[in-house]
Amino acid sequence: MKVGILTLGCKVNAYESEFVISKLKDAGYEIKDFNDVCDIYIINTCTVTNTSDIKSRKMIRQAIRKNKDACVIAMGCFIEANHDFKMDGLDIVIGNKDKSKIVEIIEEYFQKKKEIRKLYEEEYCKFEDMDINEFSGRTRAFVKIQDGCENFCSYCIIPYVRGKCRSKEKDKVLKEITSLVQSGYQEIVLTGIHTGNYGVDLDINFASLLREICKVPNLKRLRISSIEITELTDEVLDVLQKNPVIVDHLHIPLQAGSDEVLKIMKRKYNLSYFEDKLIKIRKIRPHISITTDVIVGHPGENDVLFHETEKICRKFAFSKIHVFPYSVRKGTPSSSMKQVDGLEKKKRAQALLQLSHQLEEEYFEKFVGQEVDVLIEVCEDGKSFGHTSNYLPVKIEKEIPHNTFYKAEITGISYPYCIGK
Repeated sequence: MKVGILTLGCKVNAYESEFVISKLKDAGYEIKDFNDVCDIYIINTCTVTNTSDIKSRKMIRQAIRKNKDACVIAMGCFIEANHDFKMDGLDIVIGNKDKSKIVEIIEEYFQKKKEIRKLYEEEYCKFEDMDINEFSGRTRAFVKIQDGCENFCSYCIIPYVRGKCRSKEKDKVLKEITSLVQSGYQEIVLTGIHTGNYGVDLDINFASLLREICKVPNLKRLRISSIEITELTDEVLDVLQKNPVIVDHLHIPLQAGSDEVLKIMKRKYNLSYFEDKLIKIRKIRPHISITTDVIVGHPGENDVLFHETEKICRKFAFSKIHVFPYSVRKGTPSSSMKQVDGLEKKKRAQALLQLSHQLEEEYFEKFVGQEVDVLIEVCEDGKSFGHTSNYLPVKIEKEIPHNTFYKAEITGISYPYCIGK
């Protein structure tokens, strides 16, 4: 049978979809493009914003229309947030638990030809073990080490749909990474819903795990998908200082450049704390790229506080800002607060995106004339594209084999790329 799978949302979803693909391949299913006519469609949904919800529903509807005789499966965070969701033509509904049982669930459906709904209270779910030895068409492989979040920021739905923090056992993490490295992956990306909180339920912490991973033979690069500033402890920074296999890039969500808004958001730090950590990080890694997330238009943010955020983002010299207009999530504390006008949110988002572009180019310029190692990810039409350790996107006017390191000199900037020769 032919299966088309579509993944929406974060790197954790991407990892889980890849695991689902591997299970289906092992069971003899043929993986096709989601746009093809297939016997089975799987949509791994997202609910982090209203836009995510709209797209999740749209893609489920689209799959149903592609082939009225197909088995259509919706799973993931949108389903967890909407346990009662139904749609004519939707045959299987799975939350964030039992994705690993996808083959058994599909076989059960074709035996009984009856709708299947696998939904649980995520709060009581254990870590669902998955491991991958292939990540389709990529030079870097994600490894999910953790699930769940208990921060309960006032704007965020994720703790409600992903449940409590739970971690993959250290030996299983190391075994999976070793296998991926032996399979030829040059870069490993650690991912989770609250990655830096790894081990809170085990007799180990994130720093200890990092130390062990850095010892994996032939591992070239280790990247952390995202980490909270409060989790960059002195112990983690010590590992960062002593292990060059960890890349020169950290993604640290700021969310707001105003202490007043941070308090409303129920974030667990203030700007002074954040800045002190940045100073420590840059002292041990002077050329590091630090990227961030910022939410604009959160309840309580006015023009004055937004301009504070702009000033702070420039002061902190982020190399890129991922900008998110605040999105109401039903059931979260922020949803019942007085909302910022939608047009004003768009205006603020556009202003911050322009600042991000400027900061990104300024960061790129620092490396003109320098020699860098580029991991080649795409090669087409006589050109090669890849990233450096500090996540500079580099374009080289030459065909270079995929998944190899190439030494290049940055000769100029042609946004969104650095030019390498």
